[in-house]
Amino acid sequence: MIFQRLLAGCLVLLLSFGAASAMAGPLMLKVAVLDDSPPLGYRDGNGQLTGFSISVMWALCAEMAMHCEFEVRRLEHLVDDLAAGHFDVAAIGLLNTPERRQRILFTKPVYRSLTLLFARPGVKTGQPGVRLSTFKGSAQERYIKAQGWDFVGAQTDVEIIEQLRAGVTQACIVPLMTSLNLQRSPKFLQLDLEMSVLKLPDLDTNASFGISPMRPELKMHLDRALERIKLNGTYDRINSQFLPFRVD
Repeated sequence: MIFQRLLAGCLVLLLSFGAASAMAGPLMLKVAVLDDSPPLGYRDGNGQLTGFSISVMWALCAEMAMHCEFEVRRLEHLVDDLAAGHFDVAAIGLLNTPERRQRILFTKPVYRSLTLLFARPGVKTGQPGVRLSTFKGSAQERYIKAQGWDFVGAQTDVEIIEQLRAGVTQACIVPLMTSLNLQRSPKFLQLDLEMSVLKLPDLDTNASFGISPMRPELKMHLDRALERIKLNGTYDRINSQFLPFRVD
């Protein structure tokens, strides 16, 4: 009789635990993304978030069996928001710079990054009277500030194009991935800018997703999930869908 009561009690506990787990559902992550940075993050014709970085993050969420809520943010405030714990993950290609490492954590590299200079013929960075366009909040912006060069920040590639066309700036310094959308624009191509790769240790590096320092346990799970999607072909399919070259 005692054994039967113990068995019944165990069954009740197991059923209660199962019901509680079902009610709790999958773990949730708050993920910051961009929607104005094609081909990494943007909205399709139906207004849905898409792009290389966003699709990689969806794949990571599926691998980890986690529910992810995406929220659009601005790059210039992203590191501050992540450091403050407003988000768990930033699914945006961030350069793993020493300055940023003091404030946030990083996943393993998501893709290889280069920095490009587009300039009018004869224009060189640092020349008197030369002003540069670059993205607000980017590692490129911080580098330009450190050099003491004159520049104007932009939120989108459209703003950069308009700055160049209006003669407000004579050159732009941008990440390779973001430059893809610039180079598809007829207005940008009409400027006949000369392109060169900036070989700089702080800018010629890998791009990773950012992790809030308040969620350090996520790094191991994200890194392992990233390894799995690279092994099972998911990463390659996303790469082919959004980019004209391999970035791994």
